[in-house]
Amino acid sequence: MQDPLPAEPLSHGLKQRHLTMLGLGGVIGAGLFVGSGAGITLAGPGIIVSYLLAGALAMLVMRMLGEMSAAMPASGSFSVHAERALGRWAGFSVGWLYWFLLVVVLAVEATGAAKIANGWVPGIPQWAWVLLFMVVFTVANLAAVKNFGEFEFWFAALKVGAIVLFLVLGTLAVFGMLPDTDPVGLANLTGQGGFLPNGWSGVVSGVLAVVFAFGGLEVVTIAAAESEDPARSVSRAVRSAVWRILLFYVGSMLVIVTLLPWDSLEPGQSPYVAVLDSIGIPSAGQIMNVVVFVALLSALNANLYGSSRMVFSLAERGEAPRALLRVSPGGVPRPAVFASVAFGFVSVVLNLLWPDTIFLYMLNAVGAVLLFVWALIAVSQLRLRRRIERETPELLVLRMWAFPYLTWAALVAMAVVLVLMLFDDAARPQLLWSGGAAAAVLAVAWYRELRSRRVEEVRS
Repeated sequence: MQDPLPAEPLSHGLKQRHLTMLGLGGVIGAGLFVGSGAGITLAGPGIIVSYLLAGALAMLVMRMLGEMSAAMPASGSFSVHAERALGRWAGFSVGWLYWFLLVVVLAVEATGAAKIANGWVPGIPQWAWVLLFMVVFTVANLAAVKNFGEFEFWFAALKVGAIVLFLVLGTLAVFGMLPDTDPVGLANLTGQGGFLPNGWSGVVSGVLAVVFAFGGLEVVTIAAAESEDPARSVSRAVRSAVWRILLFYVGSMLVIVTLLPWDSLEPGQSPYVAVLDSIGIPSAGQIMNVVVFVALLSALNANLYGSSRMVFSLAERGEAPRALLRVSPGGVPRPAVFASVAFGFVSVVLNLLWPDTIFLYMLNAVGAVLLFVWALIAVSQLRLRRRIERETPELLVLRMWAFPYLTWAALVAMAVVLVLMLFDDAARPQLLWSGGAAAAVLAVAWYRELRSRRVEEVRS
């Protein structure tokens, strides 16, 4: 096995509560609160099965990632693991692809939050809100890492609180225990075409619509390197996050499709707002707007943090400019933060100028990148697990379930999703553009590898 990773020069200001809440809140975003409506339209009540399948895949990936990160904590997380397992080309490729994914999505979140804020205060133009959010979170990320941790803790606490309150109110409404409500029974689950009104093809389409909503779990393993006890912290955060996240997602969908006929939801409408309206919660739309607004800002903050640490890790391994290695006295990689936010500003400008052209291509280019990252995580875990068992088994404080069978099952599931995307009219452009972006990064990685080998041959 390779030598142990050197100690990180970054701060260790994140506490266990920060990581735990980051793990819980990292995937609770606008994709759940608003985007889940598209999945319900495709699958009907079968969306419960779609979320179970997609959530199970995300849980397996998180467990694999948790195993490696507890054994070898690093700010580059799965990029470092891929390099150690497969070679420099893999670490370079997955690191830069994930960075590109985060900075593009960062711009989407800033723009989404700005649209909501502009609705509340029309006198301030959307671009000004975008600028404000980017400046505020850049400053927060340039300060001590504990500031990022506190921001994310309270953002995530609000999102988790909103989900728990929704589940409590929804469950009471299902059993007719709220004022002016009657027990709904199973009529909405079995009526309007049955539990699978669009058959299993609807469930499959639902999986394609919701699987990417689970992206964001990975940031907790990146953040673990800056915690007080990285191995123990990431182990506890992963254990507490995976089951609760599945409960939040699947539980929410069960409440929604039990309370409301699935075909009553309008395209683009938040199913959460529809449920709150149906049980008589006043100003449900505005309440959910606040929650979505917080969710977007939370994701913006987390993605800026994750992208800066990923590019810093790449610089540490010689895969990015060395200028990004400078760290402030407080242990913050400020040049890496500026590099990540700079691209975020460019992306936002593109979005404001050409929202239907260039920016759409950028979004398509990262649409399926998450699955490529997950696949490399699984392959890396297959290689590293056996190596660690053989050489340093004491590092395995968190273990993947039923290894290697569930790791292989996850890889097969990812391959199936990619094939299904190829045959789905809506998902195909994302797969093709993302495949092109991945191929371009791989080509650069292989060129660098060949050039490095030639230099070594000349020296020898």
